[in-house]
Amino acid sequence: MANSTVLTDVPSPRDGEKETERRQERGREKGSDFSELSRRIADAGLLRRRPLYYGVRFGAVGLALAGGVAAFLVLGDSWSQLIVAAALALVFGQLGLAAHDLAHRQVFSRRRPSEIGGLLVANALLGMSYGWWMNKHTRHHANPNHEKKDPDVAPDILVWSRRQAKQAKGPARFIGKHQAALFFPLLTLEGLNLSFSSFKALRSPSVKRPVLEGTLLVAHFAVYFGGLFLVLSPGRALAFIAVHQGLFGIYLGSVFAPNHKGMPMIEEGAEPDFLRRQVLTSRNVDGGVLVDAFMGGLNYQIEHHLFPSMPTPALGKAQVITERYCAELGIPYHRTGLLASHREALRHLRRVGEPLREAG
Repeated sequence: MANSTVLTDVPSPRDGEKETERRQERGREKGSDFSELSRRIADAGLLRRRPLYYGVRFGAVGLALAGGVAAFLVLGDSWSQLIVAAALALVFGQLGLAAHDLAHRQVFSRRRPSEIGGLLVANALLGMSYGWWMNKHTRHHANPNHEKKDPDVAPDILVWSRRQAKQAKGPARFIGKHQAALFFPLLTLEGLNLSFSSFKALRSPSVKRPVLEGTLLVAHFAVYFGGLFLVLSPGRALAFIAVHQGLFGIYLGSVFAPNHKGMPMIEEGAEPDFLRRQVLTSRNVDGGVLVDAFMGGLNYQIEHHLFPSMPTPALGKAQVITERYCAELGIPYHRTGLLASHREALRHLRRVGEPLREAG
């Protein structure tokens, strides 16, 4: 365990040292550094469900979706529909965040209502397999930024470490040379990639209800494409899809990429404890109410990874407790602004792609 540090909000340095020692001793008695943090979080009541918050939030997203559909039907075959496409991209991003919270049981404590809500939001409204995404995301949470175990840093298209760059083949070898410049253009395909991967995963054991999920996916795209090509001319329908899916992908990438990209990677054989594994590989993004709304609380990524079922409105208070506790233990805790987080991620992508450029 690292040496303790003095808290800045205590009146006496010596009193602060004694209090830190007492807290660390309680943590040792309970078995791990994380157990002490977990106790403080529970004592603060931050794990309670917030039904009113989620009722208001999901209700607002539902109204926005209904408003977008109504505007689409009223405008008819017009190029003004591209504005609707852009607005619905933001709505779809919020639906993705809602599906995320449902999957983590932040909304409901029981599995069944969480699963029903997740299937409706992810499969029926977004066109993404809830079962496939949940399996993938659970593996990411267990081993964030682990080169072998985290599916989010698998070298399929991009490379996330110099080791991966040296071993890259196929598309990753070609794209990895200029992946920092190509990152945002590639994000425009992310929405379509999620849907394609969802259909592909229906044959995988990770999807427990392939018939139900497949039916909901087909229903989603029947309504989506059917509505577009019935109301719009073919050219305008294709333009709508390009704007909607492209901006939706960029939105998702702008929410998820700042959380881990550019943070330390865990190599095979390294086994940090749970607290350090989650804190050292995650980045918090500051920015106030607007960033909280834009990122759906995922800007508190450290706290989310430590307490995945914690409701979104509690994450801000948990951040204060967690950062202070990490300071006591001497664990680096990284937080920065939204633009700075993207700069760090892009610098990392450029740096790890250097072996491919040198080889080229």
